[in-house]
Amino acid sequence: MKNSLDRETLAQRAPKLAELTQQVLFGDIWQRGVLSPRERSLLTLATLTALGRVQQLPWHLNFARQNGLSQEELIESFTHLAFYAGWPAAVTALSYLEENA
Repeated sequence: MKNSLDRETLAQRAPKLAELTQQVLFGDIWQRGVLSPRERSLLTLATLTALGRVQQLPWHLNFARQNGLSQEELIESFTHLAFYAGWPAAVTALSYLEENA
C-alpha cells in the first residue's frame, strides 16, 4: 500500500488540490469554531478508520496529539470504533499507534 503524499509532493503533482487543501480544508474548515480541533481530529480518525484510508492515519494521529488527544483516548476511540467500523479496521488503526507515544 502506498504512503500518503507529503505536502511538497502533492503541490508538485496537483498544485490546485494542494492549494485547496491548505486554504479551504485547513485554512477554513478546520478553523471554524463550532467544533474544536480536538473534536475534528476524532471525527477525522474515525472516518479514516471506518473507510480503511490508513495511509492518512500516521499524519492525522500526530495531528490529533497536537490537538490534545492522549494515547489512552486514541486507544479508547479505536476500541469504540471496533463495534461500528469492525474489528479489522480498529486493529489496523491501532497498529499505527506508537507503543509509548
